[in-house]
Amino acid sequence: MSGLAHYFEDEGVPTVVVALIREQAERVRPPRALWVPFPLGRPFGAPDNAEQQRRVLRRALALLEAPSGPVLVDFDEADAVEEEDAAWACPVSFAAPNGGSDDLGRRVADEVTMLRPWHDLGVERRGRTTLGLAKTSIEEAAAWLAAFAEGSTLPAPAPEESMADNLRWSAEDLKAFYYEAATAQPGLASENRLESWFWEESTAGELLKALRARCLADGDDTVREVGEFMLVPEAHLE
Repeated sequence: MSGLAHYFEDEGVPTVVVALIREQAERVRPPRALWVPFPLGRPFGAPDNAEQQRRVLRRALALLEAPSGPVLVDFDEADAVEEEDAAWACPVSFAAPNGGSDDLGRRVADEVTMLRPWHDLGVERRGRTTLGLAKTSIEEAAAWLAAFAEGSTLPAPAPEESMADNLRWSAEDLKAFYYEAATAQPGLASENRLESWFWEESTAGELLKALRARCLADGDDTVREVGEFMLVPEAHLE
């Protein structure tokens, strides 16, 4: 989108980019950009937080008054702070991510099995799901990611896609499955609590960290880019 903004501006159409990856905005230098400190896939903040989303939108639209710079402005992180919901708990109990079997694929498969009823309930209640980018089941996507992270070879979920896209879409589906399952039970969990649960308590979070390390060592530039920018938030890098 940062690249497209230049083309629109050349045709006289003012643009504003809401950037989730600051380094990318700094590199491409769109005419006007607002960097937000939210997870990938949530450029306007937490779900169901309409007031926060309005603040992001108003701040972004205000940049239309600025001349084409490039201009890169940070969204005030104080506006991104959410109240912690100490009462929330994951609907299932996971073993410690580093305990038990060393087989990441087996451990993630076990977690997916435990979360499946909650995910199905969440889809029934919401009437929708964000899964489907990888064009395969979440079980198959998780197994393929684990095999790739551990250096094994499995058929790509979507052979017509590039390796980088398969990695990205499978990882996004895995994260979406966990978040949709975790928020299926009554009660509102804060964004911070959900992030901490996924990245620090689940084997899926451990898998994506291992996958990042594997991608960064790959000989394909596009795969390395996925590992560097698109798998693990900076706040959860070890």
